[in-house]
Amino acid sequence: MTAKDIGPASFEALRRLIATLTGNDGCPWDRKQTPATLSIYLIEEIYELVDAIAAEDTAAILEELGDVLFQVIFVAYLYEQERRFTLQQVLERIIGKMIHRHPHVFGSEKVDSAGEVKEQWRRIKQQEKGDRHSLLESVPAGLPALMRAYRVSERAAGTGFDWNDLSEVMLQAEQEWKEFKSEVVDGAADGMNRSKAAMEMGDVLFTLVNVARLAGIHPETALCQSTRKFIRRFNWMEAEAMANESPLESLSRDALDRLWECAKETDPPD
Repeated sequence: MTAKDIGPASFEALRRLIATLTGNDGCPWDRKQTPATLSIYLIEEIYELVDAIAAEDTAAILEELGDVLFQVIFVAYLYEQERRFTLQQVLERIIGKMIHRHPHVFGSEKVDSAGEVKEQWRRIKQQEKGDRHSLLESVPAGLPALMRAYRVSERAAGTGFDWNDLSEVMLQAEQEWKEFKSEVVDGAADGMNRSKAAMEMGDVLFTLVNVARLAGIHPETALCQSTRKFIRRFNWMEAEAMANESPLESLSRDALDRLWECAKETDPPD
């Protein structure tokens, strides 16, 4: 098969491309792939897409969306070859599910806010899952810790198990911080129990996730923004130091602090 045989861009053309790559005369690397090995690349491609979206880089978004789509179709194709299901069935399942979970669009249900839509979605999803041991079992264990904490607290809050308001959870965060400080300060004198200190820090972070949730802020997005800002300012410091032939490692703490303040003044707020 030649490149021309793949045909105009379409889902079917992408499927033919993957079939060619994994065929007897295809690519040795592609022929070795399994859904398990591809899942790692899929995760990497998704993170690259997230970075491109955050940077608002249109060209990169276009490319990364294609990379993610390729991995998704590749995984579906491999399962199709195992006769587990077809890509058509995948499409039918997701279209059916989206229609079922939007009765306010495709049915007679009425909702007045995004909050009501989320509650309706949670209720329908719970009905779809049927019998389960725990509401939290559906939160993937492989999620990054910050995202998992947010999802777990969000699911629990959906049952009514939540703080009354933002001020209440902020007071809880202050209390958790005091407990962590106490553990670290006491430990400095008596020998810190790192396992207990780590647990206290975990409590601080988990409570702060809930502070963000009740404030209407996604902690993952907020942390990503702050991390990008730090990287941008630190890069400026490095460039400035190198321009003066003084690597950061050679500067005193006071000089580093002054350079950081300059970086903040130079860098406009996000």
